[in-house]
Parts: sequence; C-alpha cells; structure tokens
Amino acid sequence: MGARLPGARRSSESDPRRIAGVVVCRGAPVPITFRPARSRPKGVDVVARGVTRAEVAAGAAPGPSAYLAAQGFEGSVGQAVALPGDDRTTLVLVGLGDADAVDAATVRAAGAAVARAARRARRVAIEPGVLEGGLDAASVASALVEGVVLASYRYRAHKTDTAPEGIESVTLVGPTGAAVSSAVERATALAEATCWARDLVNEPGGSMTPLEVAKAVRKMARREKLKVSVMDEAAIRAAGLGGLLGVNRGSEQPPRFVTVSYTPAGTPTGSIALVGKGITFDSGGLSIKTADGMSTMKSDMGGAAAVFGAMSALAAVGATTAVTAYVPLTDNMTGGDATRPGDVLTIRGGTTVEVLNTDAEGRLILADALVMASESQPDAIVDVATLTGACMVALGNRIAGLMGRGDALLDQVETAAARTGERVWRLPLPDDMRPQLDSKIADLKNIGAGRYGGASIAGLFLREFVADGIPWAHLDIAGPAWSDDDRGEVTAGGTGFGVRLLVDLIEGFERSTAG
Repeated sequence: MGARLPGARRSSESDPRRIAGVVVCRGAPVPITFRPARSRPKGVDVVARGVTRAEVAAGAAPGPSAYLAAQGFEGSVGQAVALPGDDRTTLVLVGLGDADAVDAATVRAAGAAVARAARRARRVAIEPGVLEGGLDAASVASALVEGVVLASYRYRAHKTDTAPEGIESVTLVGPTGAAVSSAVERATALAEATCWARDLVNEPGGSMTPLEVAKAVRKMARREKLKVSVMDEAAIRAAGLGGLLGVNRGSEQPPRFVTVSYTPAGTPTGSIALVGKGITFDSGGLSIKTADGMSTMKSDMGGAAAVFGAMSALAAVGATTAVTAYVPLTDNMTGGDATRPGDVLTIRGGTTVEVLNTDAEGRLILADALVMASESQPDAIVDVATLTGACMVALGNRIAGLMGRGDALLDQVETAAARTGERVWRLPLPDDMRPQLDSKIADLKNIGAGRYGGASIAGLFLREFVADGIPWAHLDIAGPAWSDDDRGEVTAGGTGFGVRLLVDLIEGFERSTAG
C-alpha cells in the first residue's frame, strides 16, 4: 500500500506549491501549507493523534476513559473527539480501528476526521504515532495530506457570506527527508486536481457550459504546459462527430470537443487515451427526466472532470506515460429541434445508431470520442462516464462499475483503485446480450430490450467503437461521482471520483494486449 513516488518532477524553484520547504495546497477554501517536521512546533492550536480501538478499550488513550465513553468514542476508523490539551491547545483523538488493519484508506480517513474536527483552527500538528506501524512514512504523509485537503473542500463560488474559516497550516510530525517531502508534494498535486474536478462539476450547468469548460481547460493546459485543441461546431461537423451533434440539437449552447495531450520529458514508456463524458447538464432530452432525476444533473460531466483533473496533475507527478484526453462537451436539452426518439445518427467512422431513448445520450457522444481515440492507436483506452442508473442499482452510489477488454489492463485499474480508495467492481460484457442492440433500420440501437442489465448493455454499445486489438477499460461512475453528504474525504456535491485513480494507473501503466 506504499505511495508510488514520482520519477521526474518539476524543480522546487518552478513549482508554486513549494515555498521554503513548505508545500502549499490551494485546492481547499483556505490555502493549506504542509510541513514535515521531527517535532511539534510551538503555537499550534490543535494537536491530532491517532489511537486504536484496543488503546481506547484498555484505557491507554489520552484523556479520561469516562469522558471518551460518554462521547461514544471507541477508536473506530474516522471517529474524532476533542479534549483540552497542553499549553492551551486542543487535543483531537482520531480513531484508527484495529492496529493490524491500518492501511492508506485508514490514514486518509484519519486526515479527513482531523480536518472536520479542527475546521475552526488555524494551525494543526498531526502526530501519527501508530499510523506508521504498517506503512512507510511517505505513505502516511501522502494519505494524511489527501484526507485533510479533500475533507476541507467546500464550493463557495456563489456564497455571499464572509471568507470561510479553515485550517491554514498542518505540521506532519514524524520522519522527514526527501521521500516524505516528495510524497507530500505529490499528494498535494492530486488533492488540488481532485478539488478542481469538483469545482467543474459543482458549478451550475447554466454557467458551466461547454464553452466555459473549454475555457477552464485551456487555462489549466497553459499552466501545466500541456497541448490543447478545442474544436468548435464547424470543426465538429467536419470531423463527422454525429453523436455529439445529435445530442446537441436541442441546445442553444454550442458543443465543443476538447483534446489535451501530455508528453513526458523523456521517451514515453507507453501511451494511454482517456475519454470522458462531458454532458454539462442532462435534462434527458425529449425522453425527459423527472424533476428529482434532473436536480443533480450538472454532475453528468463527472467523467470529463475526472479526465481533465487527472491531466492537470501529470506534469507534477512526473508521469512517464504519454496521455491524450478526448472529451466531447454538450448539454442535453429539449429545444425545438432536439433529437427525436427514432432518429438515426451517424457516428464518426460511419456507424449508424437509432436513438430510441434520448436520455441514453452519454454513449452517443462517447462513441465519437472512442473512435477518435482508437485512430491514434494508443496502448490502451480508458473511458470514464456517469453513464447508467443501472450501475447504481447494481453497486450503490460509492462503487464504480468496471468493464472492458483485456484482463491485464482491467487488473491494473483494480490495483490503482485499491491504492487510492476509489472503489471499482468488475461487471461482465456478455456477448449473448449484444443482439439486444441490433436495430431494424440502423446498425445499432442506443438501448437494449427490457429493463435489465443496463450497465452491461451500455458497455457493449461502447465496445462497438473501440478498435480491435486495443485494451480498453470503461468506468461507469454514475454512483460515486456525486454525494449527497459528507463522509470521509468525500464532501457533498461533486466528488472528483477517478482523478487519483487515473493518475495512479498512468504512473504505473504497463503495456498489455487486448486478449
């Protein structure tokens, strides 16, 4: 479970995160500085310390046992309780659960618990203690930083109250050195990227239009020195992206197709194409959603946000794999010339699709993007999409569905998910379900027959547009891309699910076959 440290990275002089040995994370509402140190500095407001369930049960945890019991504090993972500390400080105990089960997810949850318990404090010191037991110091530092920053996140762009309170500095008390500093810097980059992806999703669909997304991505690409191109409606039409044009027909907002490329400093060790679903708001089109079903549909660009967020962190972590992102952007509305059920669209490359449900629109724009990604002949393609409610029925709202072609690639995705705590579960793509997509008047229908197996049917549809021989992974993140409440490092609203998973996958990517 050790954190993977980057190979090459920016120098501290050129990286605005690095200031005199301090790493600054600007992803939270208040910028947070992180400093590894051998001992606790003077003047902190809160000292946080991890304790196990066994320590609490044996009365070995700091503080009166009766008080801890009265507060219901048992040392379970993610629990926190505040006590008066030394020198007018507050002591926050955070639960670690069972000592032999402490892993990166436990430490990340501990960091999140500290952020919530100490939200009104300015200066915090975290004394890991037993956190170091089963993990190396770099892994501990990385998980703590991610937990603190991600749990501190709030989207406040439309708030009219005063500037938010929040933690301003965190001292990580314990081992120091190059590995720990590098891990803190890497974790900061990943947390910032995740927070930015959350920002893209949380901004209302009426203002985060395809044009505004493209503008935000251009700004990011300039900062990170990435190559970016944005296709306007005329270029999209010339490129034959019929799925994107068809979904956009009911909208007054013009579509965009964004391509972003990262090239490592040395010879690339491989190449990956990322594809993200960028529906900036989904009304369902003429197959209109209910009011409740529409209320969170600014999140239907969660796949695009995850892809863009991952791209924003690649230079910072020194990834050695070449990566290109292909992201179609549109909303799905009900305007006077909206695509009608029964209409036929022609996807890039010539495949025709009979649209029987306009609310199954994500697969139509992804089809164009998957064809374009295939044309570049990468070593692998990974698409990320808030695609089906059926996946949520199967897996709930905290686990993404994983489908695709090429067990070696899917294994790598599962390994990355285990490291980052962004959980996935593999679902089948049964060939005997494929005939459900046959159309009497076109090459394909965009939905299957009946109510069942919708996540797999959508995956089978996407598979039609991935060139033979290319390993491909499809992540259906309809559930975990959005949260109605705060839990662990997740905050209510867009979660940024997939950013850290994609970066971890890219850092450790190994070429494989589609067999």
